[in-house]
Amino acid sequence: MSVMNESKTRISAFYNDELGTLDAVGVAQKISKKEISAAEAIDAAIARARLANPKLNAIVTETFDLARKQIKNIVPGPFAGVPSFIKDTDDVAGVPTLWGSRAVPGKPVKKTKKFVEQFFSLGLICLGKSALPEFGLTATTEPLSSGVTRNPWNTDYSTGGSSGGSAALVAAGVVPIAHGNDGGGSIRIPAACCGVVGLKPSRGRLERVEGSNLMPVNILHQGVLTRTVRDTAVFYAGAEKYRRAPQMPEIGLVQHPGKKRLRIAFYTETPYGTPCHPELSEMVHSVGTLCEKLGHTVYEIPCPCNADLADDFIIYWGMIAFSIRLFGPFIIAHGFNRERLEDWTIKLSGHFRENVLKMPLTVKRLIKFGKVYNDIFKTFDILLSPTLSHPTPAIGYMGPDVPFAEAFERVRKYVVFTPLQNVSGAPAISLPLGLSSNGLPIGAQFGAAFGQERELLELAFEIEEARPWPIINQL
Repeated sequence: MSVMNESKTRISAFYNDELGTLDAVGVAQKISKKEISAAEAIDAAIARARLANPKLNAIVTETFDLARKQIKNIVPGPFAGVPSFIKDTDDVAGVPTLWGSRAVPGKPVKKTKKFVEQFFSLGLICLGKSALPEFGLTATTEPLSSGVTRNPWNTDYSTGGSSGGSAALVAAGVVPIAHGNDGGGSIRIPAACCGVVGLKPSRGRLERVEGSNLMPVNILHQGVLTRTVRDTAVFYAGAEKYRRAPQMPEIGLVQHPGKKRLRIAFYTETPYGTPCHPELSEMVHSVGTLCEKLGHTVYEIPCPCNADLADDFIIYWGMIAFSIRLFGPFIIAHGFNRERLEDWTIKLSGHFRENVLKMPLTVKRLIKFGKVYNDIFKTFDILLSPTLSHPTPAIGYMGPDVPFAEAFERVRKYVVFTPLQNVSGAPAISLPLGLSSNGLPIGAQFGAAFGQERELLELAFEIEEARPWPIINQL
């Protein structure tokens, strides 16, 4: 097997083995029909990981031997025997959780987190933990603890963050599905950068990020990254069987485009009143045109939030860094060493301290925006925007060597479209519907009203059929 068939900068783990170019549903079907065994699927993914990861650097901790043992007791779910990875924010019993940080001791944890149990209930087999920036606090995966994770489309470029390791492994073909989570775009950003599907669900749809219920506004959400809409749909249907979300419409198993014609409002202007990059704007306009051809009604609107909300979110985001720095030994791990934190975490915490007196009004405005956002859907069914404000940047653009003030402005201007759904608690999905001039994927984001994942998935199925996106396939 070769993982660098086309160029020195593109990494493909796809090969004519048991996994081929199958998505997770396809792999599970072959296992169910006994065309391949779960052991063969796991061994194929391990072989791909061993060849691709030295270039990607997307795996923090390998659990290959543990995965092989798990084959003996596969959970009979819709993804029974399918290989995957858990983002290194969530505990798997017997495996360290490092959070992308040198400040965290590498001791194995004793108990698996509730969401991971929900994830495993679908029959998925964990091959290890995937990389993230320190505590998931920035939009590129370049932690000092484990080094740069590279984009498989071009290893000179960022994977995005914070679920960058999972996105890289799925895009490169190591596994068809992997865990991610999202506090300001951390599923959707790497999905856009790496050319995969990333759905941030409604608040409370899945088992929550532990401790997030203590936040004044819970912006943290679990999820997955996949290469196909059907994998995402099957995951949510299976997760729903494990735990039905209270006080929320059931998603059910979505398998086809919906029949309802939708009112789709699109915008390309940022909350700061500036246009997004021309390539992103052109892509969103082309997606709008496609939606019109499919029979939907499309409108152009101004950005539904302003600079005040964007800046409020950054202050609130800094609260997470402040809490980690102050309470790390209690909320992260015993033995937490704050002296080993990265400059970005320290300075982001400092930004919060400088603005702490603004917090009461900041929280009030963020809560109020949830109602403003949901009121939009009295007029429209779907919001369409770019996922990010400009194409994927090169490695180092937001890296740990960049002075904080400069990195802060770069992140602030880059991540402007995704936080709206974290604040409102509503779902949004990023689909890889374009390529930039340098050949990297760019994403379109579709947002819906709270609890309307089914509507998003039906639309995503329709768009995937009408405009299939490329994968890194070098068979």
